[in-house]
Amino acid sequence: MPRTVSPPRTATAPDLRVETGLLGAGERLVAGCDEVGRGALAGPVTVGVVVVDPAVAVLLEGPRDSKLLTAAAREALVEPIREWSLGWGVGHASPGEIDDVGLSAAVGLAGRRALEAASAVHRPDVVLVDGNYDWLSPKPQTSLFEAALTVAPEGADPGRAFPRVSTRIKADLACLSVAAASVLAKVERDRLMVQYHRDEPHFCWAENKGYGTEAHRAALREHGPSPRHRRSWRLV
Repeated sequence: MPRTVSPPRTATAPDLRVETGLLGAGERLVAGCDEVGRGALAGPVTVGVVVVDPAVAVLLEGPRDSKLLTAAAREALVEPIREWSLGWGVGHASPGEIDDVGLSAAVGLAGRRALEAASAVHRPDVVLVDGNYDWLSPKPQTSLFEAALTVAPEGADPGRAFPRVSTRIKADLACLSVAAASVLAKVERDRLMVQYHRDEPHFCWAENKGYGTEAHRAALREHGPSPRHRRSWRLV
């Protein structure tokens, strides 16, 4: 069963103490996992995963919850985080997938895609998920469509056991691996939204990244939704 750990009482720079404390007998590697884009009206929901060995990893300066950093600071951290980690991955679930299976299932789908990418060389024993429930572990399929979506990525080993999952509220503030994952997810999703802006600049996605600003909603009222909107949502 997933274990939920209480957040710290005081805010400090994220470190690896929680990751170290999660390890059990025979376990060595921990992955931090975080998502971005949950509340947007358009674009994917995106999950980052960063794998570390907390027994030997040095502390990396800079990573915080991605919402606390400027865009420039996040961009500057991408390469240092990739070099610092044993493995990293970013996964997306599209607006169409969100509409078809629901947001919670889509977040899990994006997370499993990110985990598979991060596990290409070093598969973690434990995954630390930001939040108070386990949205990452595979769930019993509720539809044939969702079953088709959750097929393991090419090259994945279907017989390999899924890592143990531990949840922690505000892990992106306390846990360095989760903060690093948050930064990678935010940067990659923002880059996608800037690319989409070039095709449909009237939605102002380079500025709002798909979230429901007044300018975005005004464009929706004028132009209607695009294929990159979550059409099952209340958009205007």
